[in-house]
Amino acid sequence: PSSDPVTLQNNINYACSHVDCRVMQKGCPCNSPDNLINHASIAMNLYYQSKGRKLWNCHFGNSGLVTITDPSYDGCSYV
Repeated sequence: PSSDPVTLQNNINYACSHVDCRVMQKGCPCNSPDNLINHASIAMNLYYQSKGRKLWNCHFGNSGLVTITDPSYDGCSYV
């Protein structure tokens, strides 16, 4: 939550270059709210999940963290 916009965008670009991030497109369940922190969270989670849920796959230069509660919302699943 304290990452700057450049870091968030870099995280989105990196994660989405390795995983399918279509769930964040307009009209898809994870597009709203349409902001950097939400999209970075989703993209980083997709990457983390696809790489086997290893802690080091959520590092993102100290801008990622693993939560203990499921942040899924309104049809946007983080699991």
